[in-house]
Amino acid sequence: MGVFVFLPLVLPLTAWPIARLAEQHLHPRTATRLLASVAGVMAACSTVCLGLLMVVGTAQLPGNPLPDGWSDPEVREAVPYDEVAGRLAIPALLTVLAVCGRTLWRHGRVRRRAHRALAGLPGREVAVLPDGEPYAYALPGGRRGRIVVSTALLDCLEPAERRALFAHERAHLAARHHRHLLAVQLAARANPFLWPLSSAVAYTAERWADEDAAQHVGSRRTVARAIGRAALVSRGTPMPTLAGFAAPGPVPRRVAALLGPAPATRGRPSVFTAVGLAMWAAAAGTAVSAMSSANATVTMVLILHAATPL
Repeated sequence: MGVFVFLPLVLPLTAWPIARLAEQHLHPRTATRLLASVAGVMAACSTVCLGLLMVVGTAQLPGNPLPDGWSDPEVREAVPYDEVAGRLAIPALLTVLAVCGRTLWRHGRVRRRAHRALAGLPGREVAVLPDGEPYAYALPGGRRGRIVVSTALLDCLEPAERRALFAHERAHLAARHHRHLLAVQLAARANPFLWPLSSAVAYTAERWADEDAAQHVGSRRTVARAIGRAALVSRGTPMPTLAGFAAPGPVPRRVAALLGPAPATRGRPSVFTAVGLAMWAAAAGTAVSAMSSANATVTMVLILHAATPL
């Protein structure tokens, strides 16, 4: 197994360049899907390797419930620096599981509370709440989800800007952006090296909805003006895993992008460009991470099977 068990823990560094370049050079739809996929695979691989290291570390503890053969020198030799790495992996993996579990629990709790709050309203796609706080976000759930918006925010927008707002939130629901956002949030908590991808997806998912809204409304300037006005007064979404119209973040960049030409929906960029090189580096890092974690898992299973007394 050797050093291969450690590679998935650091290979997310290979995705840092594409996290920034994808925002600037790829279509938001392509960037969101690419970054969310890379983050999910790399997070899963690093968590698997942490689990393998935890097994080696736990087997060394006195009174552990694991078979005695799992602490044999032959098993420990499969992992470099087994004493240090194994013992450090125990609190690291427990922390990852606790933080990811808390994120999932908070996401589910916010969704349940929001649906309960809307239970007495008519079952329409748009739920307008008489609230003095300005906000708007897409609430997934059911067949199509619902758009939640306050009267305070609607009062700040003109009719054309309101249409842009509803088109934006419908795009979030149609593309199920909450899944991408939740995936990268969990990935970043599983491996801190994936935080740049999480923040990048939070931006590209909004840009994706911006472009869909501009296409639906027929005016990129109207969408840009609506985002700018909403950003001045909006308080954002209840959770970062829920997409919103003017969530805190790089709103000026979104407005500037809408005031420019629409992004091209071309295929893969050339390998001789910066974004092409970054994409191939991220793809190579993801592939090596997957192969390393698979190799480490198979090797560890074979070693533990051989060390387990019959």
